[in-house]
Amino acid sequence: MSWGKLLQPDLLLNTTILGLTPDLLRQNNLRGLVLDVDETLVPITTAEISAELLPWVEQVREITSIWLVSNNISENRIKRIADVLKVPYFTGAGKPSRRKLRRAVEAMNLPPQQVGMVGDRLFTDVLAGNRLGMFTILVQPMVDPAAEVARRYPVHALEIRLSQALGATLTPHKHQI
Repeated sequence: MSWGKLLQPDLLLNTTILGLTPDLLRQNNLRGLVLDVDETLVPITTAEISAELLPWVEQVREITSIWLVSNNISENRIKRIADVLKVPYFTGAGKPSRRKLRRAVEAMNLPPQQVGMVGDRLFTDVLAGNRLGMFTILVQPMVDPAAEVARRYPVHALEIRLSQALGATLTPHKHQI
């Protein structure tokens, strides 16, 4: 498989994970989700769940299984977030390694193509999910509203430019929030 295909998300949202609606999940036949944590669910600077995230998880949980799989090695941080959301989790995933993604998919008892890998990074989340044959979804980073203006995410922008140079098209999905 070419680098362009490995770095090409199946769905590119021009918004945060909160824009991933139950309708989009149904349209893409997704029955499970593996969610990255840092910058996908919560800003890296906090372990606090936003007021909008918990209702989103509750709504999505009605139609999909949910696991958290994070590269973060802080068991306390990820466990605190997983406990609030009432979902199972793995830490220290080492994405783009597929090992812990595979364990989460196996725990859901679903084929990988029916499980969405949702994250904010191409070279970790999307690459790992594509290597496993999952449906990959790239979202915009979840940021701390107080720091949003100051922070620009140069790594995210660099990953997108590099992925496009390697052949990924990265066309955002048009939707309404």
